[in-house]
Amino acid sequence: MGLGAERVRVLLVDDHAVVRAGYRVLLQSAPEIEIVAEAETGEAACRLFADLVPDVVVMDLTLPGIGGLEAIRRIRLRDERAKVLVFSVHEDTAFVEHAFAAGASGYLMKRSAPDALVAAVKRVAAGGRHVDSEIAERLALRRAGGRDSPLTRLSTREFEIFCLLAEGRNTADIADRLSLSAKTVANYTTQLKGKLGVDTVAELTRLAIRHGIISA
Repeated sequence: MGLGAERVRVLLVDDHAVVRAGYRVLLQSAPEIEIVAEAETGEAACRLFADLVPDVVVMDLTLPGIGGLEAIRRIRLRDERAKVLVFSVHEDTAFVEHAFAAGASGYLMKRSAPDALVAAVKRVAAGGRHVDSEIAERLALRRAGGRDSPLTRLSTREFEIFCLLAEGRNTADIADRLSLSAKTVANYTTQLKGKLGVDTVAELTRLAIRHGIISA
């Protein structure tokens, strides 16, 4: 896309209508940005992306249905040139690494300054990558210290199920939320427990608290 006279066409994905309205006002305050559609689920985001082919998708990770990480993966499978900017409350580096593994082009925390979102959208639209400066520093420090989070060893789907289990959701609820069978969720649960070296959901929850995935 030529970014001279053309506007950056953005698809907003967040499950809270009030939050989306705030993003819309903020982004459209920049004359070079246009909001072409909004979605509140991962499935809707995939459909709208296929229909509209926006320049940038601004994606929350915590969504009903398939979730943000899986939505990113599906969008990138459809179009490897797709540009997705994650805009999330999740600050743990495990979320960042899984987002980039799924195909995201940028990661910005929701508590960032308002103008940071506009700048990040422009940078991603231009073909660059954007990582919140605080997150980038954490990633650099962890890698410099040779510290590898066990959560980065999980697949994207395993990580999503890990997060939902840590929130206290049962197998049936997770299966319904992610459009999977209960047997598939149970298999993923067994796999991720093995990778993390835990035997029970209680141990898994303690691990999630230790890594800041959920609050105690």
